[in-house]
Amino acid sequence: MDRIDLFRIFARVVECANFTRAADTLGVPRSSVSAAIRELEERLGARLLHRTTRKVSPTQDGEAFYERCQRLIADVEEAESLFRQNEAKPSGKLRVDAPGRIGRLIIAPALPGFLDLYPQIDINLGITDRAVNLIEESVDCVLRVGALSDSELIARAIGTLTLINVASPAYLERHGTPQTPEDLARHWAVNYASPSTGRVGPWEWIEGDDMRTLIMRGRVTVNSAEAYIACCLSGLGLIQIPAYDVRPHLEAGELIEVLTDYRAEPLPMTLLYPHRQHLSRRVQVFADWLEDLLERTIER
Repeated sequence: MDRIDLFRIFARVVECANFTRAADTLGVPRSSVSAAIRELEERLGARLLHRTTRKVSPTQDGEAFYERCQRLIADVEEAESLFRQNEAKPSGKLRVDAPGRIGRLIIAPALPGFLDLYPQIDINLGITDRAVNLIEESVDCVLRVGALSDSELIARAIGTLTLINVASPAYLERHGTPQTPEDLARHWAVNYASPSTGRVGPWEWIEGDDMRTLIMRGRVTVNSAEAYIACCLSGLGLIQIPAYDVRPHLEAGELIEVLTDYRAEPLPMTLLYPHRQHLSRRVQVFADWLEDLLERTIER
């Protein structure tokens, strides 16, 4: 087997922590992955992986070699793409994952334009608010909103989401309109629990140079943006929401922005993709298109 192919297989095994998952993402038999690792270890004269029935992890030598493999693979892919990028249009399948509301309201309606620009690319669009595992689920790139946890993934900043505070006219008529954060102690919020962690976030706002937080009273907790907005429309409390998400409701008078001088910090949007794919033309053109799309359609 070609040496760089051995390196790619080894890197995938480390990333998946499992021979079978690595084989599935590479589209090869598990036996081929096992044989490749044996061949690589024999060539190097070193044991690269700890193997158990449930998990595979790199040895100390394996960790050092994995870091070197990533650089070598990137160098090879860059060299291979020098002329191909100019001569061939990007093609093949591209697996993308995006948060629910952005995926449904922004990306999906605009996809015909992308497919017209790149007729040789096919899109598999996943729409979910959970944090997918790019390596194990063979996803090429994922759009994340909010702060990122430490990761080996490549991150491309792609803009921010403006957050606003809103309530329904019925709620404001019943409870009054808050004018300052001090008024929030007398108000109710619809609580939002993270689909990934279940944690309910506090109310946030920027005051001067400082971030302030407050645990709001709330009788209803939801874990989806649709339910969050629906409960607000029903008069159950205040919510903090990306401006684009409720623009039609604001224009129709169904929701009203409050505390305009006390907004939360904008949420960063980031496109993530595995190291091995950071030179993919499919990913590059999609990332450029997505950044332009979000710039044009989402209020910052």
